[in-house]
Amino acid sequence: MEDLKEKTTDLVDHATDFADTFYRLTLINATQKVANIGSGIVLAIVLAVAGVLCLFFAAFALAWWLGDAVNSRAGGFLLAAAFFLIVMLILVYFRKKNILPLMRDFIVRKLYD
Repeated sequence: MEDLKEKTTDLVDHATDFADTFYRLTLINATQKVANIGSGIVLAIVLAVAGVLCLFFAAFALAWWLGDAVNSRAGGFLLAAAFFLIVMLILVYFRKKNILPLMRDFIVRKLYD
């Protein structure tokens, strides 16, 4: 009878240790996911700002160059604006078929990475 009590106590101790270890492992995994997502968001913001600045200066240079080509600074800026309007319309047209699925897949991969 004493042996059964000792085995039961050992079993309860092991089950408690297992539950505690499982809880800590789950907490560590959740913390790692949050850290990965947070660092991904910060990186995306930094890249977006850098990309917008690069696009801004490239657009400005294109407009200036086109202005020299057509002998009208305003005309160059209008041509550059028309070019970016066309690019924007193409992106809006393809957003549901190509862009949104790519973004959704990227986010899901980041969540399960």
